Amino acid sequence: MAEASAETTLRNELDAFARAGRRVPLWWRDDDAVEPSAALDRLLRIARRRGLPLALAVVPLGAREGLAARLADEPAVSFLQHGSAHRNHAAPGGRAVECGGDRAADTVLAELSRGRAILEDLFPGRFLQVMVPPWNRIEPRIADRLAGEGWRGLSTFGPVAEPRDDGLAEVNAHLDILRWKGGAHFAGRDKLLLDMAGQLAERRAGRSDEPFGVLTHHLDHDEESWAFLDELLGLLAAHPAARWIGAAKAFGLPGVEEAGR
Repeated sequence: MAEASAETTLRNELDAFARAGRRVPLWWRDDDAVEPSAALDRLLRIARRRGLPLALAVVPLGAREGLAARLADEPAVSFLQHGSAHRNHAAPGGRAVECGGDRAADTVLAELSRGRAILEDLFPGRFLQVMVPPWNRIEPRIADRLAGEGWRGLSTFGPVAEPRDDGLAEVNAHLDILRWKGGAHFAGRDKLLLDMAGQLAERRAGRSDEPFGVLTHHLDHDEESWAFLDELLGLLAAHPAARWIGAAKAFGLPGVEEAGR
């Protein structure tokens, strides 16, 4: 018997959820937004065509007023905070990190708070107090103080090991369509489809209802990335086992009305 295609494997896994009377909560996060661009326009066209909510993680110290103007009439878009300036402050020899590194926690947290004020001003009523650390990396000494500094959520990458006990909602992304080693490039269609199918199979077996996050970086997409993104979102938007939710719902926060099903 011929081996099932990667697409069939993912569809079969979604079908298994449907047969079990379950739906997969899905959300979409795109990182590194700072200003209007042709790539952002393309991202928004895909979101509108598929009728999906989109969470943009914005770099506050790079954000331009033009970004707010461009997105004023995009009601399905919500806004998260992508660090402060997206600068690496790792100690010598350490992995890239902005939320930690060689600086005192008070310094990092003050910088993040200043960035939050910028985004609250740019996106009134649509900014969610959710921290998305650059490189999906945040040191525990910073993360453990976020709730006390007024943050409501945290989003990095990979399954949440265990729920936090400090009131901070942690909702991560799980499928990055890009690979970063050697420079950003498309991760590969079959690899991504099989990766998602495998992760969903583990959730179904463990009966996890953690929202599954699709992660994109519009400024770094090549044509293969764009084509795959449209294909994947189309497949997921059409399947009855997929339940798309906006970021506000994913984090259990009050927010603007967001498109989705």
